[in-house]
Amino acid sequence: MANPLRAEVVRLYKNLLYLGREYPKGGDYFRDRLRAAFTKNKSVEDPEQIKAMIARGEYVVRELEALYYLRKYRAMKKRYYEE
Repeated sequence: MANPLRAEVVRLYKNLLYLGREYPKGGDYFRDRLRAAFTKNKSVEDPEQIKAMIARGEYVVRELEALYYLRKYRAMKKRYYEE
C-alpha cells in the first residue's frame, strides 16, 4: 500500500473503531466486523481501489454519526415531550 494512503486508512480505521464503541449491537460486534472488513481488503494495492474504499469508509462514518445523533434526539424528545 502506498504511504500517503496508508496514513488515511489507519486514520479511518481508528475513527471507525472509536465510533463503533457506541454501536447498538455492541462494540465487540462492531470491532469484529471492522477488523474482518479491513483484513479482507488488506491485499489491495491499486490506489484507485483504495481511494474508493476510503470514500466508502467515510460514508459509513457519516452514517454512524447520523445514527447516534438520531438516537440522542429521540431520547431527548421522549424525555421532554409527550406523544
